[in-house]
Amino acid sequence: MASRTTKTGLLRVGLALWDSLSWALAVVALVVMRYSFSLSRAESQFVVQYLSAAVLLQVVIGVASKLYRGRYRIASFDEAAQLAAIVAAIGLVLGILSANFATPGYPRVVTFTVPLAAILLMAAGRFLFRTVTRSSHGAEAEPVLVWGAGNAGQQLARLLEFDPDAPFEIVGFIDDDPTKRNLHLSGAKVLGDRTRLVSAARQHGVRTVIIAIPTADKYFMREASAITDDAGLKTLVMPPTRELVSGRVELSSLHQLDVTDLLGRAQVKTNLSEISDYLSGKVVLVTGAGGSIGSEIARQVHKFGPKELVMLDRDESGLHGTQLSIFNQGLLDTPNMVLCDIRDEDALDAVFAAHRPDVVFHAAALKHLPMLEQYPLEGWKTNTLGTLNVLRAAEKYDVQRLVNISTDKAADATSVLGKTKRLAEELTAFFAQKLGRNWLSVRFGNVLGSRGSMLHTFTRQIEAGGPVTVTHPEITRYFMTIPEACELTIQAGAIGKPADVLVLDMGEPVKILDVARSLIARSGRDIDIVFTGLRPNEKMHEVLFSGDETAEPTSHELISRVQVPPLDPTELDHVDGGDPDSLNQLMHQRAQSRPA
Repeated sequence: MASRTTKTGLLRVGLALWDSLSWALAVVALVVMRYSFSLSRAESQFVVQYLSAAVLLQVVIGVASKLYRGRYRIASFDEAAQLAAIVAAIGLVLGILSANFATPGYPRVVTFTVPLAAILLMAAGRFLFRTVTRSSHGAEAEPVLVWGAGNAGQQLARLLEFDPDAPFEIVGFIDDDPTKRNLHLSGAKVLGDRTRLVSAARQHGVRTVIIAIPTADKYFMREASAITDDAGLKTLVMPPTRELVSGRVELSSLHQLDVTDLLGRAQVKTNLSEISDYLSGKVVLVTGAGGSIGSEIARQVHKFGPKELVMLDRDESGLHGTQLSIFNQGLLDTPNMVLCDIRDEDALDAVFAAHRPDVVFHAAALKHLPMLEQYPLEGWKTNTLGTLNVLRAAEKYDVQRLVNISTDKAADATSVLGKTKRLAEELTAFFAQKLGRNWLSVRFGNVLGSRGSMLHTFTRQIEAGGPVTVTHPEITRYFMTIPEACELTIQAGAIGKPADVLVLDMGEPVKILDVARSLIARSGRDIDIVFTGLRPNEKMHEVLFSGDETAEPTSHELISRVQVPPLDPTELDHVDGGDPDSLNQLMHQRAQSRPA
């Protein structure tokens, strides 16, 4: 990094020296061609004074206008315009001064001809540098095709063109837009649509394709993956638009096409004004803030400028990671970092009393299905009773908006996880109806990349040489990336009504076996897949809605609304959460009481 900074600094100094030399060469050329060095002493003195003033002004104005401080790309149109303006200003100022203060008989041709010659020399030097730099890229950089000739592709081309250390050289673009056919971008031509990709790659010796379409969805990525995988091409992609800082493309943002790109990348549209209305300037509490979902909700909420962001978890290491990701420090010494277990009603009450939150995102939960089948009491105490503690504290301290994070396993629940989360939905509905406040639940399926998730498991198994374990060859699941799910969850908090259960559109379910095969193929290793069989109470195919639920649309195309019957907390008094039969009996009673 230091070497690169030094190289850039030397380049800028070199530009200033070249521009100074351009003035000198222009003067010398004029003296030779016009006067053959036959100048009087007074004329020679004028020429030297003129040259000295021109060089001084060029450097001073160039530094002040950031021409020599990296404001413009070398040989770009913007730089050329700025350079021309500086030279024209210098020529005009020196011309006026010469006409008013120079001795009679001074060589007037100098004030008219030298600036024009100087700007031509400056431009020539820059374009020579650009040509040499581009040709040097060809010797060391890897040739690539860029799929996407839009704004992102053009930004990428400019980055590679003017970076002397760029690892890639673009030999052509691929774009499905027929209006861009034969367009030239930074010296590279749009070669055709996707049907030309493989032949163009072979013709130019390309082994890597860069997909420069930040708005691409998972369906496009799957099609692109099929084309490049069949051709044996390595594929790099840009992240979705929301992950680009200020919409700018950087080489460091490129990553190899992975399963997250193939299963996620929904282009989530959110109403920022609606979200800002209920988050900006408010005290926001996030339970489970050390977990995958809670930490991402906290990061996204932070961007809306809450008055205070209170992050609560029983896992101090998780809180440390969340604080570090938001504030770039992990001292854990501020009041908004709260170590507390939602099972502890008194401790939770003290937190609410101290911070008086306006908005609560309740993400704390136990989520691993097989573990909760073994220890149902733990799921009961956290997912159901813990949620009840949060709801009671929120009622006591007048929380205006509460979002309970649920799961698709709460729909037609068969497992301890699903049943305890379903009861949490119904408890939330009870308090929402009782208080008439915007308290609601948000239900979604599996998220990619969460701790202990399928992707982590498969990746570790592949790294260890296998085998990869899949429960059943036909099992399917819904998938969404963590940022997508959290973005929609925060939007749901803006549009939800009291007692709603808002269900996120997860797209089409995906076969787990296909995911395992894709990961193995991308690893380039020969890994076996072993089928272990469905675990107790595990579904073959998850659903987002129970059989007796009717989905209704909301103002957001990716969010639907269902209603669940409210559950009075007193109905939990006689349930033994550690006894699956007792839990099943309650769920059966609840199902019987629902309207047909």
